[in-house]
Amino acid sequence: MITKERVLVVDDEPRLVTLVREILNATGFEVSAASSGVHAIETAALEKPALVLLDIMLIGSIDGFEVARRIRQFSKVPIIMLTAKVGEPDLLKGFEAGADDYITKPFSSRELLARIRAVLKRSNEEKDSATDSEIVCGTLRIDLARHRVTLEGREITLTSTEYKLLHELVSHRNQVMLHEQLLTSIWGPEYRGDLEYLRTYIRHLRSKLEADPTHPRLIVRCRGVGYMFVCPDTAAWLPTGADQRIPIS
Repeated sequence: MITKERVLVVDDEPRLVTLVREILNATGFEVSAASSGVHAIETAALEKPALVLLDIMLIGSIDGFEVARRIRQFSKVPIIMLTAKVGEPDLLKGFEAGADDYITKPFSSRELLARIRAVLKRSNEEKDSATDSEIVCGTLRIDLARHRVTLEGREITLTSTEYKLLHELVSHRNQVMLHEQLLTSIWGPEYRGDLEYLRTYIRHLRSKLEADPTHPRLIVRCRGVGYMFVCPDTAAWLPTGADQRIPIS
């Protein structure tokens, strides 16, 4: 018997919850629902869903950002946040809280399913890719078996998507990775044009790894092309167009 993946839908709009439930049930998912932040946290802990679909604005004193932060204290479950609009401050705040993706209201059933499947695919690939090896680049170490990142002996806490982006960059260290390559590899082919996703994650990753994020020396941009992770062990050079001093915007 095949076990259906369960999605926890957290929203205080009954009509939206009903619509999402119908869409997901019709495509092979099981659905649980919660209308408040407290209920959402309790349900996530008890039911251990495969994915959480989480509205930012919730009734009560706990909003979606806080729900994500609290869930991240005990679970790595993928979280997709729902919002009426997406600006860079909300993107950053959501990623800091542990969100893996965003969907802007209103959305189509096709977009909803595409995003859910893409996030679940990334999550499953990450689980399947664990090995007993590690990647070492200067003072940066990535323990692939434990998904543990240290820099100069200090452990760096990353979300699952941040980890996967760093892994992709470091795996191709001292090579230029095109915007489209990174977007397709990390988020999936349907995201290849979403540069704002990539830019936001790069900024946040720099804030955790760079001594001076405004003058990055590890994750550098190649203007109009992509990004490169500079490994000090093997590279004292930058290709034409790379800029260590001007952060991507």
